[in-house]
Amino acid sequence: QVQLVESGGGLVQAGGSLRLSCAASGRTISPYGMGWFRQAPGKEREFVTATNWSGGSTRYADSVKGRFTISRDNSKNTVYLQMNSLKPEDTAVYYCAASIRLQIWGEPIGYDYWGQGTQVTVSS
Repeated sequence: QVQLVESGGGLVQAGGSLRLSCAASGRTISPYGMGWFRQAPGKEREFVTATNWSGGSTRYADSVKGRFTISRDNSKNTVYLQMNSLKPEDTAVYYCAASIRLQIWGEPIGYDYWGQGTQVTVSS
């Protein structure tokens, strides 16, 4: 089992930045694909970004391309999401997820373990 705990969320003004962290425990995440999803009130959970086991391959939702960056430090068992130029529409609960096979990058069904989420609120 892998336990994931997100941190770093909060309230920020539009145009600002936040860095989310996802700390894993239970086992090393180095073989896992890792992703970030978000869910706004009344909406479905949506894909934000993901990276393969090494961090050498990444994908982003069109809505965050050029503004968000995913990275991972396998030695620290941690994944990060750097969010710049934040917009009010980025407001959501952000979830970290781990995928054993990472065959379906952009859908929640492709992930095996989930964190509890961290709230990000962007004010206009």
